[in-house]
Amino acid sequence: MSSATLLRLAPGDLAVGRPYVERDESEPPWLDRAALSVWHGVLWPALRPLRGEARRRRAFVARVGSHRAALAELDDEGLRRRAQEMRRRLRAGGFALEPVAQTFAIVSEAASRVLGKRHYPTQLMAGWRLLQGTLVEMATGEGKTFAATLPAVTAALAGLPVHVITVNDYLAARDAEIMGPLYRFFGLQVAAIVHGMTRDERRAAYANEVTYASNKELAFDYLRDRSALGDRAGPLHLAAESLLDRKASRADGCVLRGLVFGIVDEADSVFIDEARTPLILSATVGGGPGREASEQALAWAAQMVEGTDYEFERAARRIFLTELGRDRVAAWRDELAGARQPDPFESERACEQAVSRALSATLLYLRDQHYIVVDGKVHIVDEATGRAMPDRAWEHGLHQMIEAKEGLELTGQRETLARITYQRLFRRYLRLAGMSGTAIEVAAEIGSTYGLPVVRVPLHKPAQRRLWPARCLPDRAAKWQAVAQSVQEVAVVQRRPVLIGTRTVRDSQELSAVLDAQGIEHVVLNAKHDSVEAQIISRAGEAGRVTVATNMAGRGTDIMLGHGVAARGGLHVILTEFHESRRIDRQLFGRSARQGDPGSGQALVALDDELFMSHASALVAFLRRPGAMAGPRAVAALKWLAQWNAERHNRDVRDGSLRQDRRYAQMLAFSGRGE
Repeated sequence: MSSATLLRLAPGDLAVGRPYVERDESEPPWLDRAALSVWHGVLWPALRPLRGEARRRRAFVARVGSHRAALAELDDEGLRRRAQEMRRRLRAGGFALEPVAQTFAIVSEAASRVLGKRHYPTQLMAGWRLLQGTLVEMATGEGKTFAATLPAVTAALAGLPVHVITVNDYLAARDAEIMGPLYRFFGLQVAAIVHGMTRDERRAAYANEVTYASNKELAFDYLRDRSALGDRAGPLHLAAESLLDRKASRADGCVLRGLVFGIVDEADSVFIDEARTPLILSATVGGGPGREASEQALAWAAQMVEGTDYEFERAARRIFLTELGRDRVAAWRDELAGARQPDPFESERACEQAVSRALSATLLYLRDQHYIVVDGKVHIVDEATGRAMPDRAWEHGLHQMIEAKEGLELTGQRETLARITYQRLFRRYLRLAGMSGTAIEVAAEIGSTYGLPVVRVPLHKPAQRRLWPARCLPDRAAKWQAVAQSVQEVAVVQRRPVLIGTRTVRDSQELSAVLDAQGIEHVVLNAKHDSVEAQIISRAGEAGRVTVATNMAGRGTDIMLGHGVAARGGLHVILTEFHESRRIDRQLFGRSARQGDPGSGQALVALDDELFMSHASALVAFLRRPGAMAGPRAVAALKWLAQWNAERHNRDVRDGSLRQDRRYAQMLAFSGRGE
């Protein structure tokens, strides 16, 4: 049975003229997107109780349980034979309830033998929904990685190539290694894609039944395939090439073998947070802005006055020159000509653009917040995850301007070969599913963009998390003192572990200095190395341990409580600045009180936090007036307004990025350069 038949796809769903199977990705009319947004954001959640969703999930779990007793009596070889029988049933009948329930029972029994653990009822529910093509919300610590093995094994037995996509190389390699024995028990091969692999190694890894990969590695492999194939990438073109010259066929350069079934872990991060900017495959072509031009633009930018020479839109993070500013730039350029000094700019327009870039590099892109400098190189920091991305670069000369600002060697200008957004990439999977700890807040956007309904799976054990009242301090200095005082009381006196979440590297360094001054031992995690990051986070539950972590560092790694910690109240989480997305705040607090453990959390923020200043400055000014109250209710109002404005802006940015990417893809396709 073909993939299209097994997944019940209509003929028009498959993309035409592609070297391997993938879904046709066409832009739906705006009215359809609006209808999908209302359905997934309002109607689907409201109607779900009436449709008996919970009852059907419980019935499915009961069906799985009904097969367990008989399977427990089989030896390993008998269990494998039963799996082979299910392979034939799945290929013949698809993912119907009864064969899937039996397959899940077989996988769960095998997991108890080779991994020493069995799937919880909630994980069985999640696996069933994943196989149906749903984004499943499971709370932090509920075992999403283990739950994903159920649909992955089932789909692989049915003959579908499975991609399990996570947020970094370390997690991809770790999960493939830990879950590998379970796949191999059924004769399924599994591999991980990590940075630095050759194309032959990647092709071999994708040839396995199950492949683990980070979202970025997968996306760039797809872009490299599309770029290599160009605009004449249909099967007939490639077949003709292979007949003419088997050694020169472009199809041999492909590493992927199709986008069939994708399971995305931490899906909210991939689908939403990282979807604001497209992924760009580029090549260094040399040239670009020289050091003299960059330094001259930076010198002029330092003399310009906000409100007179340029406008600074903080919420949109955009700077543009005013008419007076352009006149001032022209006058400076005339002074160079009058002094018979060499003009480093090609034209007046190029000069204005350089000064605008210099203003952006100075005011919008800050060291240890938006980028770090490592070994003389500028590494962009992902604002959603706090991780450094050494292989990424800003476009249109901005990267070189920041290098000039830091006094570093300027890299060459880069030319775009291919580009794609995550919105367009993941919609090309024949079947797509996702897992996340927080997705309900963006159910409407995920439904309208990716066509995925969002379903929340109940907790395996009741939550025991206690959230303390939020506090809003006058400024950053007062905030760090309040955080240090809280750490002293909870970690030093009560001997409970404390996890402190910061938004930037700079924040973590400032807080670290305050903790050092008060003699509080702690460890700082800036998410620069994924493996070290996971090791540090995994120990964050030890008694009295204080961990300062940038944003969502260590996401995907469980925090296990040390001996006696549960009796003292469990892990305490301190949030030091609200994120632009409510989901990230919920993710951070979700690090405590996992799997029924006790835990607590508190937000300690300041009026001059970037989120408040950028997206709720008027309310901040009001709260700073004498006699204004800044209690929990005021904090809640400030948080709601700032995050509502930020999320609306970011949603508009994602929509704009998708529209621009479609236009750019048409241009590249017209020129014969892939995407």
